[in-house]
Amino acid sequence: MSTECLGANFDIHGGGVDLKFPHHENEIAQSEAATGQHFANLWMHNGHVMVDTEKMSKSLGNFFTVREVLKRYAPEVVRYFILASHYRSPLNYSQENLDHAKSAMDRFYTALRGLPISVVSDAELGAYGKRFYAALDDDFNSAEAVAVLFDVARDANRLRAEGDMPGASRLASVLSRLGATLGLLQADADGFLKGVSSNAGLSDAEIDSLVEQRVVAKQTKNWKEADRVRDLLKAKGVVVEDFPHGSTWRRA
Repeated sequence: MSTECLGANFDIHGGGVDLKFPHHENEIAQSEAATGQHFANLWMHNGHVMVDTEKMSKSLGNFFTVREVLKRYAPEVVRYFILASHYRSPLNYSQENLDHAKSAMDRFYTALRGLPISVVSDAELGAYGKRFYAALDDDFNSAEAVAVLFDVARDANRLRAEGDMPGASRLASVLSRLGATLGLLQADADGFLKGVSSNAGLSDAEIDSLVEQRVVAKQTKNWKEADRVRDLLKAKGVVVEDFPHGSTWRRA
């Protein structure tokens, strides 16, 4: 099948770590003996998917489909969850780990929220870009590359807090550019953070109305009412974030 679809020699051949021996070694021996050519230029063996630290398999009954996962989590969250581990490492699927992935994506999009994004050149990526691409060049170390994204988001948030909005916008553009390399951070930040959650039970319009009520309560120094609305929203899975220029919200 490989030679029929890709030719006698091709770039990348992959599979699970359990296929190294004897399957892939036999495939190399048979193919190269038959064609007289080097079979695959690069081999990539991925770790097993684990479910709560136990190997996923149909026989154990702990099998799930991507379609089932996407009923609860946005596709970008699942993509981040996979990229946050090295492809050769076991991938431990659990609701807790996917919740952590959702929190990470919230952090990135919070750093992007409200900032203009512009096109940045390779040179403008600076030290962040060098570290990011060095990680990907090192056996596709996506986990290390993701760590660079956290550094960019942290520094963007710091500049925003210091009032350096041009600097924060520049780093937000770097974050967006690097994230795009991994297929991340290309959605509208506000839209992602306000994305529909099956746990929220409130529409965007209802949440906007409650946030506005809280703003009015704070302006009139009705702290008890402001706290009540905040707690109500929190109970519905909505986090209110206060800034000097006003308040925003996101679904937890």
